Amino acid sequence: MKVYSSNEIRNVAIIGHSGCGKTTVSEAALFASGVTSRMGKIVDGNTVSDYDPEEARRQVSISGSVIPIEWKDTKINFIDTPGYFDFVGEVKQALRVADLALIVVSAKSGVEVGAEKAWEYANELGIAKMIFINGMDDENADFDKVVEEMKEKFGTSVAPLQVPFKESGKFNGFVNANRKEAFKFAGGNKTEACPIPDGMDGDVENIRRMLEEAVAETDDDLMNKFFEEEPFTVEEISSGVRKGVVDGTVTPVFCGAAALNIGVGAVLNAIVSYLPPAGDVCAKVTAKNIKSGEEVTIECDEKAPLSALVFRTIVDPFVGRLSLFRIYSGVMKRETPLYNSDKDASERVGHMYVLRGKEQIEVDELKAGDIGALAKLTSTGTNDTLCIKENAVELPKIEFPKPFYAMGVIPKGKGDEDKIAQAILKCVEEDRTLTFAINPETHQAVLTGIGDNQLDVILNKLKTKYKVEAELIDAIVPYREVIKGKCTADGIHKKQSGGHGQYGVVKIDFEPSGDLTSAYVFEEKVFGGSVPKNFFPSVEKGIADCVKAGPLAAYPVVGLKATLIDGKYHPVDSSDMAFQVATRNAFRDGFLKAKPALLEPVAKVEVFVPDSYTGDIMGDMNKRRGRINGMNKQGNKQVISAEAPMAELFKYQLDLRSMTQGRGEFTMEFLRYDEAPNDVSQKVIESRKKELEESRKE
Repeated sequence: MKVYSSNEIRNVAIIGHSGCGKTTVSEAALFASGVTSRMGKIVDGNTVSDYDPEEARRQVSISGSVIPIEWKDTKINFIDTPGYFDFVGEVKQALRVADLALIVVSAKSGVEVGAEKAWEYANELGIAKMIFINGMDDENADFDKVVEEMKEKFGTSVAPLQVPFKESGKFNGFVNANRKEAFKFAGGNKTEACPIPDGMDGDVENIRRMLEEAVAETDDDLMNKFFEEEPFTVEEISSGVRKGVVDGTVTPVFCGAAALNIGVGAVLNAIVSYLPPAGDVCAKVTAKNIKSGEEVTIECDEKAPLSALVFRTIVDPFVGRLSLFRIYSGVMKRETPLYNSDKDASERVGHMYVLRGKEQIEVDELKAGDIGALAKLTSTGTNDTLCIKENAVELPKIEFPKPFYAMGVIPKGKGDEDKIAQAILKCVEEDRTLTFAINPETHQAVLTGIGDNQLDVILNKLKTKYKVEAELIDAIVPYREVIKGKCTADGIHKKQSGGHGQYGVVKIDFEPSGDLTSAYVFEEKVFGGSVPKNFFPSVEKGIADCVKAGPLAAYPVVGLKATLIDGKYHPVDSSDMAFQVATRNAFRDGFLKAKPALLEPVAKVEVFVPDSYTGDIMGDMNKRRGRINGMNKQGNKQVISAEAPMAELFKYQLDLRSMTQGRGEFTMEFLRYDEAPNDVSQKVIESRKKELEESRKE
């Protein structure tokens, strides 16, 4: 593959709903451009982009895959992305380095939730958009209905450039709405001119009028012409589409059947014709100068100092680490000394590649605007900037959605905890929407992600790639124990066994401290030397040990005030240990008499949903013992603010997705601890006691 300049490169992310044919579009592009001699099929597990064994097994994409092709002296770097919502991080990565979002929509199913979210993601990043209506060969395909849905959901920027037609009931060609010229498919990726079929003139005029409406937004003169109902010239529409694609006012729409390699060639032509080169689309990026801390402008110029963003990391137990990057300025060569400005580390480049699925094509250099991969970088991960140390900059980061679906992880084999942890951390390197940590309170290994499919993929990767098996269990809720009343308790420890014995007696007042942020407050008000001062630290140490696991359900104690008011000692038999044990006895007795209660963590929740779902969401939140605090409008969605127990929210991600067909999103953060209702407390205490009993048996 030759070295391309920025004015010869187009970077395109293929996005859309799961099952709409994104991977098949990339296969058709590979075949049409001559890279492959036959198209792979998802059902056969032999596509170029879905090369991971897990993808072949599930027959869905689970990670982004770079698919470069050469078309009309232009290099098009396609990035095929997953459609499942659980793998949204892969979509965010692809869009961050793309210049165009090619949104694939099913001609049969229409504008599904995945297409809506794809549109939102592209708009958030200000990326040019193009739509391909796929599956026109399906007997239930309805082009007109899909276009109307797109107009309704996406607005007037939708601009179909083609009108499909059938022959003998089969999709067989299209009319170019701009030129009003018809073409029918002639096998392979070829088309041949033909007369416009009878009865299509009205449909073509309607679509052309829609095209003119979208193009009119790009120029004041065209807008006036549109309102005066003057027809646009072919050149005016072509120029308007080209301009509108860049500024977002025009979204060209094409149609075809990728599985039959029909219509994909027209999309490739449009990408070359209507999408400006990478250097023009992303001519300037705002970055931070490491030395000065000031914002600087990075221009997509091959003569400028090198800067590149690592947007994806692939970790393989046999091959090692591959860092995928996009160059924003300069030229990267194999001998180029690289500096990681995020880690303040130098990197040595051994091998540099252009990836095509799992194929690694070694190259000597890549220029600004291009996408490549580096092998075995020691310090570099996703979101890091690679640059020249003398001109160190930090490029804008990819904003990944925060994960909230938390599950505990336990090994199936004894002693595999460390192996599992190491393997999961490698998976976290690849997917930044995952987090993994050992909860310091519950000592549980917790894996948090976007959804259940994502975590299931991780379990299978552990088994197949890292040869270790694990299973998921519910995450342990970090409850707290408190007292609401006041009492005085005696603690006695006497033991005689020849020689020195053990003797210690304490009397302690227990009451709430009023501060739930600390475990305990210890004071002493001993008069007359009933307990010598040198044993005060022993009593406090006993309290400190006790609050680690309260008497109710062995959860940490907070908000306790313990005051030593009296006691007894023996000049020979009293010891540090004796007073610690006596304190523990007093604690257990006093805590249970001082109106003990269980506290549960409460989270602040913000739910983002379309208007039509607000009633269902608020009703469901009430069932979760939540409290609605308010609601306000943000863009085209309602934001519902609420507070709810975290115990009710660990799997809320899945339930919200189900209630809103994937349209809802939420954020969550810890707010405070509140007393749990009596029925909840009893269930938690009983369940906890059973867990502790079982663990002792083991």
